[in-house]
Amino acid sequence: MSKHTLPRRHFFFGSLLAGAVPTAGFGSVASLRHLGFKSPNEKMNLAAIGAGGKGYTDINNIAATENVVAMADPDETRAARTFKLYPNVPKYKDFRQMLDKEGKNIDAVTVSTPDHMHATASIMAMQRGKHVYCQKPLTRTVWEAQEMLKAAQKYGVATQMGNQGYSNEGARQACEIVWSGELGNVTEVHAWTDRPGKYWPQAPGIPVKEEPVPSTLDWDVWLGVAAMRPYSPAYAPHHWRGFPDFGCGAIGDMACHILGTPNMALRLANPVSVECIKKEGMSPERFPHKTVIRFDFPQRGSLPPLKLFWYDSLKEPLKFEGVPADQLIGDKDNNGSLFLGDKGILTTGCYGERTRLLPDEKMKDYKMPPQLLTRSPGHYRDFIRACKGGDAACSNFGVAAPFVSWMLLGVIAMRFEGKLEWDAAKMRFTNNNEANQYLKPKFRKGWGFDA
Repeated sequence: MSKHTLPRRHFFFGSLLAGAVPTAGFGSVASLRHLGFKSPNEKMNLAAIGAGGKGYTDINNIAATENVVAMADPDETRAARTFKLYPNVPKYKDFRQMLDKEGKNIDAVTVSTPDHMHATASIMAMQRGKHVYCQKPLTRTVWEAQEMLKAAQKYGVATQMGNQGYSNEGARQACEIVWSGELGNVTEVHAWTDRPGKYWPQAPGIPVKEEPVPSTLDWDVWLGVAAMRPYSPAYAPHHWRGFPDFGCGAIGDMACHILGTPNMALRLANPVSVECIKKEGMSPERFPHKTVIRFDFPQRGSLPPLKLFWYDSLKEPLKFEGVPADQLIGDKDNNGSLFLGDKGILTTGCYGERTRLLPDEKMKDYKMPPQLLTRSPGHYRDFIRACKGGDAACSNFGVAAPFVSWMLLGVIAMRFEGKLEWDAAKMRFTNNNEANQYLKPKFRKGWGFDA
């Protein structure tokens, strides 16, 4: 069945489903073929912007079937493991030089940098006609997410954000359960993560101690768009995520995964307000150590208004009436989401895995509803297929940019007390002009872009 055609059974799911599935399906922006897409049997040439950390995974997953032809990373030490695997591939510290010198031999790029460089690197690649796989959270600011979408549309390239859950079988099953009416009207979602926790420090009082720049690091290139400042190991290579100039805290790390299923199932877009209703461990340089953030969404077609709560640095399972706490968590990590409907309750794991009704007894004889969404061949295969002229990837920028745009409002809410009222049409907060300054980054000279 074509992803652009819904089966006849779609029309028997009642008013809950009405308007819930776009007529062309999720991620349905047609692949443009005028750029000279390769045959599915022909290998494409991949270049990497960011080879250390998550770059190692991104590169090797795509390299399983494609060619790696160039890499750029300002930190030789951080990228050493990946560089060693590809000894004959040209390597650069500045990705701009790589794109200029190797561009004719590049079909696609992975962008696996700290958050603050996602948009600049991706857009510079798209301007050269390169397909882009960009790590989550796609961008650090709302304005950049919109620019990423504009660039993808303008240059007609294949795209994918690195949130694997959108390609997960369980995430799509969750959509079909919600749309079947099994939960009734879903008016509340709770989503949580154990991060930052042990993964990076966000507690107050941790000093940012200046040190000499390591000889293996190009600090100017690592900073990129960010304002110049002395080097500190508190920033690079590992803990940048806790600093607002470089990362988005736990929201940037995990919300693109955990909120992906609610975003898709409940067609979330354009909240009317966002508020950080609880925060602990305030620091002038870092994000709070622990937060609870509330998003309020208006009615969306036949779907009722929704309250969505995000919890980070959560050590113990959340408690809900009628929900056994031990059934919310399916593995060693405390990451997941919970849908509360007036007829039923659904929970999923970090990537949409272990999707199930609660309590667990309800799943014993439960028969999954008819399949409405196409299934993914795998997260990275999604991207490769799109690059070669196939269906758009599950989390292409047409899907990812609107998702990230509302999610990143929570990052801004951490800075303020009280509710921030959001006007999506005007792309601004209506009751707090100070908050509007954080919608768009300030670019260091030489690092800006025009999509």
